[in-house]
Amino acid sequence: MAAAAEKNDGIWETVKTVFWALVIAGIFRTLFFQPFWIPSGSMKDTLLIGDFLFVNKMAYGYSRHSCPFSLCPFSGRIFGSEPERGDIVVFRHPVNGEDLIKRVIGLPGDRIQVRGGILYINDQEVPQEPDGVFAETYERQGSMGGYPRCYNAPVGQGGVCEKPRAIETLPNGVRHPVLNIEDNGFADNTPVFTVPADHIFVMGDNRDNSVDSRFPQTAGGVGFVPMENLIGRADRVIFSSAGTSMLFFWTWRADRFFHALHE
Repeated sequence: MAAAAEKNDGIWETVKTVFWALVIAGIFRTLFFQPFWIPSGSMKDTLLIGDFLFVNKMAYGYSRHSCPFSLCPFSGRIFGSEPERGDIVVFRHPVNGEDLIKRVIGLPGDRIQVRGGILYINDQEVPQEPDGVFAETYERQGSMGGYPRCYNAPVGQGGVCEKPRAIETLPNGVRHPVLNIEDNGFADNTPVFTVPADHIFVMGDNRDNSVDSRFPQTAGGVGFVPMENLIGRADRVIFSSAGTSMLFFWTWRADRFFHALHE
């Protein structure tokens, strides 16, 4: 009897340990980090389709969009710092509520324009240095099964899809890659955007394959993003799979494990 009681006590202790471990993990995830799976190619080649990362929810503080359990009735943000140019951020789309990931380009008061595919901030050209070519296989990618867009199109199935790559240096010294798919594309020449107070201007690194702040919300774009819509900052890829499922271990990208997103 005593042995049976001790065995039952041991099982019960194990159950309690597992239960509290799950509770603590859930609280940690809710309070500090949010998982995010990259579904599209708008941030190539910084982020690839199939990259998995955790978003730092404390980077900019809590808002009604990132507050644990959605229990925060306030507007604005608390406890956080301001985003900086070059930050990779996850935010709630101002209209449809979808979670998106882009790079912060403009801060409140900034004048943003793209001319001939070159970014201008406050009427100053943001320099780009040619940095070779980003090449990938022309095949269906990720769970959505879409094909990549190529500068050297048309490309046959299994062929090499290429995009010219450049390193862009923002005014605060942040350097990051940008890709080009077509010259003088739809968003390569824009009007001047003046970022309102308490908003940011975001763009994708895959410049011709990103519906971002260059596109108005009335046309399905992102427009200016309110600060309170920020969920957090992405700093590092944790895991990456080139296949349609993370369970397909033969498609794992070994060089993407714990890959840093900033220089």
